Amino acid sequence: MRTVLMVAEKPSLAQSIAKILSKGSCTSRKGLNGACSVHEYNGSFQSQTVRFKMTSVCGHVMSLDFIGKYNNWDKVDPAELFSKAPTEKKEANPKLSMVKFLQVEARGCDYVVLWLDCDKEGENICFEVLDAIQPVMNKGIVRDQTVFRAKFSSITDTDIWNAMNRLGEPNRNEALSVDARQELDLRIGCAFTRFQTKYFQGKYGNLDSSLISFGPCQTPTLGFCVERHDKIQSFKPETYWVLQAKVFKGKDTPLTLDWNRVRVFDREVGQMFVNLAKISKEAKVESVSKKEKVKQRPQALNTVEMLRVASSALGMGPQHTMQIAERLYTQGYISYPRTETTLYHENFDLKGTLKQQINNTIWAEEVKALLSTGINRPRKGNDAGDHPPITPMRSASEGELGSDGWRLYEYITRHFIATVSQDCQYLQTTIDFKIGTEAFSCSGKTLISPGYTTVMPWQGIPLEEAMPACDCGDTFTVEEIKLVEQQTSPPHYLTEAELITLMEKHGIGTDASIPVHINNVCQRNYVTVENGRRLKPTNLGIVLVHGYYKTDAELVLPTIRSAVEKQLNLIAQGKANYQQVLQHTLEIFKRKFHYFVDSITSMDELMEVSFSPIAATGKPLSRCGKCHRFMKYIQAKPSRLHCSHCDETYSLPQNGAIKLYKELRCPLDDFELVLWTSGARGKSYPLCPYCFSHPPFRDMKKGMGCNECTHPTCQHSLNALGIGQCVECDSGILVLDPTSGPKWRMACNKCNVVVHFFEHAHKIQVAQESCDACDASLVAVDFNKTRTPLPDNETQHTGCVFCDPVFQDVVELKHATMRHSMHRGGGARRGGRGRGRGRRGNPKKPKDKMAALAAYFV
Repeated sequence: MRTVLMVAEKPSLAQSIAKILSKGSCTSRKGLNGACSVHEYNGSFQSQTVRFKMTSVCGHVMSLDFIGKYNNWDKVDPAELFSKAPTEKKEANPKLSMVKFLQVEARGCDYVVLWLDCDKEGENICFEVLDAIQPVMNKGIVRDQTVFRAKFSSITDTDIWNAMNRLGEPNRNEALSVDARQELDLRIGCAFTRFQTKYFQGKYGNLDSSLISFGPCQTPTLGFCVERHDKIQSFKPETYWVLQAKVFKGKDTPLTLDWNRVRVFDREVGQMFVNLAKISKEAKVESVSKKEKVKQRPQALNTVEMLRVASSALGMGPQHTMQIAERLYTQGYISYPRTETTLYHENFDLKGTLKQQINNTIWAEEVKALLSTGINRPRKGNDAGDHPPITPMRSASEGELGSDGWRLYEYITRHFIATVSQDCQYLQTTIDFKIGTEAFSCSGKTLISPGYTTVMPWQGIPLEEAMPACDCGDTFTVEEIKLVEQQTSPPHYLTEAELITLMEKHGIGTDASIPVHINNVCQRNYVTVENGRRLKPTNLGIVLVHGYYKTDAELVLPTIRSAVEKQLNLIAQGKANYQQVLQHTLEIFKRKFHYFVDSITSMDELMEVSFSPIAATGKPLSRCGKCHRFMKYIQAKPSRLHCSHCDETYSLPQNGAIKLYKELRCPLDDFELVLWTSGARGKSYPLCPYCFSHPPFRDMKKGMGCNECTHPTCQHSLNALGIGQCVECDSGILVLDPTSGPKWRMACNKCNVVVHFFEHAHKIQVAQESCDACDASLVAVDFNKTRTPLPDNETQHTGCVFCDPVFQDVVELKHATMRHSMHRGGGARRGGRGRGRGRRGNPKKPKDKMAALAAYFV
């Protein structure tokens, strides 16, 4: 029997699709990577009985990066990144072993059906999967098609079966357009980011950003925010005057009239018009017009409109909105949430989709009324040729979806019902008046038929007081006429919704990437999100944009990126050559980069005004090993130490606290040690500021503290304090934390494992001897007589924390509480080693004790 491998983009999608195609009769098992399951069943394929294996990836299998040596910021000229630096595809998440997993499942398979998301990124993942599995699949007859592509837009029985019965092929051109975008963003972004980060962080101490990043889409996005900020700052209010008139007839409520001239900017002119109007005590009705008007129902919903509404009406950021939308899609509640299309095709089952909502109590009445009177065909929109508009696929309740999930689903559903409803109709009455020589008017709306606004009440016609009944020639008594002074007001900061509109208009990013770019400018501390989800640029964001304008405005204007996006779309359509677009664009930005480097002093002049020199920033903390003067600790991101006398800056671990470590010095360079800690419940270790940036031994890399230092005699090193191999990760060593008493602990120097032991011990030392069973270093413990947990009230004992039964009940495994994922100041982690005494190889992992420790796992 032949075997068909089917691959979806997420584990939950694979499960849903397998359940539909197998009609619930598939068997399931976990894959070797633990993250993806495999669902198997027998069925028919290409007129033969086959064995189906449905599994998934977890997004992109591979990611693009420079080869190893070009990731060293200190040794590589950023200009080399445009052409000289080779790139390679690496596993996007090495811990998942996705390539190995796919090859194990594909071995011996005859066909593959790709159920990746139906957009350009999905097409790109298709070819990542094929690159992994084709070498191990059975080789079929040359003329036979073995690779198939399923196209679908929702996780419903109908859509999935239609996709299975109409299989096509993956689109190489769309995949190439993604490859081109990835390489352009990598090379351009890294070159500019590395140069300006190193240049400015070496000069200024209070930038408060760990990375001064540049991105071909990110920077124009920031540019829109700063452009609005500049308009606000340069705004000069102007005073103007308005004629305000109130008239009444009989006992009716007075009407406030609008002046047809609107406003004047000269007070004396305004006063002249007031005097002319005051000649008459009556307001004469010049005309009365009544017109029936229509407020159109919305077009079908696409991604950009969903993001706009979620931000402005629901108070949800674009990135968060897309995460929720993707979850609703994978659970089968809505159709695919990434689409530019606002047009339903003729064969789309609008009535069937509407019927799904007939039992939902919130809008059941509106749905039933529509079905009984007949649905209205949605307005014509734009057909982008990708996916149908975002549509609810089944009914749901708030209990099923959670708070934010329900709010987004409710909006999507109400929007869909509105698209098949009638337009809102109302009567607009306008009365024109003449007071003296001046013309005034007033208008009001009266609802005729609410139409779609019954399900979108926030767009309804507001209730207004009825206009008085009158005819042409009638007169009203003038109650008051006066000149009112007002001022023009500045624009507000951009809302996320307005920024999304600008990005879409200028072609910056795609419906999928727009949320990412907005999130990036916030994460980089270029913009803060204020009340009403308004985006206010920070000082750093403002100076950067002004600097780009001063050196090369095209780096921040949307024009050049918009042109690149058009070229990428031509690649996707097969109308442009991948290599030619790539090389031409890189050549343009390479020249811009060289000009930017030559002109950096223009931006630096702006930086000098806004930020403090590194020598004037921070507070004294530890002594420099070269000049023995105090170095200043700069807490603003990225935290670092700076010696103003030597004019040297030293990197530190990020996302933790730094303090002086007992005024102890490194035996190699005489620098005072500092202690890094992630908090009271986390881990901590000492480090030498100089060694952290300049590894002293060949087996060390940049970003290592004393807990990874292989110095043979230093009392703070791995050799002196290392105990044994980590009970969880393969490369880490558990190292005694000498600052942790009386709540003693040892922590892995690679991962976040912390082992608590010997609480209230008076003294703990790592002995020279090692355990015969597991090769871990023995530990000597000294307790006070009143608090000893040792048998027979002994106060001293030396043994193995993993194997010694005396220590069995005083060891507890936990995970360190980290403020964020720990960043090491550059450099990859090294492979696991022993404590490096020279007389011992790798310590054995204490597996039996590991099981015992796991019982304490928190």
